[in-house]
Amino acid sequence: MTARSLPPSVIATLPGSYYTDENIFALEQARVFETMWFCVARASDLGRPGAFRTVQVGRESVLVTRARDGSIRAFLNVCRHRGARIRTEESGEVKRSFQCPYHAWTYDLEGKLIAAPNLTRMPDIDRVEYGLINVHVREWIGYVWVCLADEPPSFEADVIAEATHRLGDERSIENYDIANLRVGRRIVYDVKANWKLIVENFMECYHCATIHPELTEVLPEFADGYAAQSFVGHGAEFGEEIRGFTVDGSEGVDRIPGVGEDQDRRYYAITIKPQVFVNLVPDHVILHRMFPLAADRTIVECDWLFLGDVVDSGRDLGPSVELFHRVNVQDFEACERCQPAMNSRAYAEGGVLVPSEHHIGAFHEWVLDRLGTGPG
Repeated sequence: MTARSLPPSVIATLPGSYYTDENIFALEQARVFETMWFCVARASDLGRPGAFRTVQVGRESVLVTRARDGSIRAFLNVCRHRGARIRTEESGEVKRSFQCPYHAWTYDLEGKLIAAPNLTRMPDIDRVEYGLINVHVREWIGYVWVCLADEPPSFEADVIAEATHRLGDERSIENYDIANLRVGRRIVYDVKANWKLIVENFMECYHCATIHPELTEVLPEFADGYAAQSFVGHGAEFGEEIRGFTVDGSEGVDRIPGVGEDQDRRYYAITIKPQVFVNLVPDHVILHRMFPLAADRTIVECDWLFLGDVVDSGRDLGPSVELFHRVNVQDFEACERCQPAMNSRAYAEGGVLVPSEHHIGAFHEWVLDRLGTGPG
């Protein structure tokens, strides 16, 4: 493809095929989602031994559970006998073990094979070697992250450093004590759009004045298309008459104690590639994690996290939740509006990024580098 001649003020996006081509999506599954740290669950969802969740990471179903010793384990959700899916539910709880419903091969919570019909007649079967296949696990900010790679990349460099780079230091995110907050509300969105469209949307605010009236009322600088994530340490300031990060600007709930005066009345957004968004405000944290299922379909699970006392008190969290729920709906509708056009001849060479969106170009370069491809 011949490079387009563009005015100096704009730069090219990825071609439309990068949002629709199933071969490219397969490359993303193999070279992005299956090689990087991928956030799969809130640790509190696995409250006691035997609690589990099944999640899609790239092309693999992953079974995440809490073991008898209290640690969190993750396995490929595949029986070692004939390949049956161990669990098909999204979540649940077992007492002591996972049993394949096909031939009753049974595994303990550490993944070891502990029983099977006629297993005593097969003394040469190593019960660890023929146990469930382990997946690397880390916990951070109260969430479980897994990596399917044989040798995972540095968690500190690939995950924690994203937050450090955005906020300027690790202490700034530690102030919110996210690991000890509680889920006050969770909403799951089924978005008919490519995961990259969702990332790109989250990274810029050129669209904010057009589709986010409630958000720009609370954060006036967003009405000017200010790309807050482009500036290390910058948090968008609440409007003068705004009392809280709520749908109507009314007072929110109790402020998180560690949040300093320099962070009060400010909103910070962090993108942790490939699939996590962290939103920080003084009294709660909003965390999105994406599960790309197809080139044109992405599940987004969004948690609103508050102080435990606030959740236990039964206080009305509606105004706080409703603000970003509206933002989510508005954003996802915009992404779904773009998705069909990615197949259009009008977008065969892609679109353009205006100056306030130029930082998205770095995301596109990152994608191309991970895939080992180019737009030509």
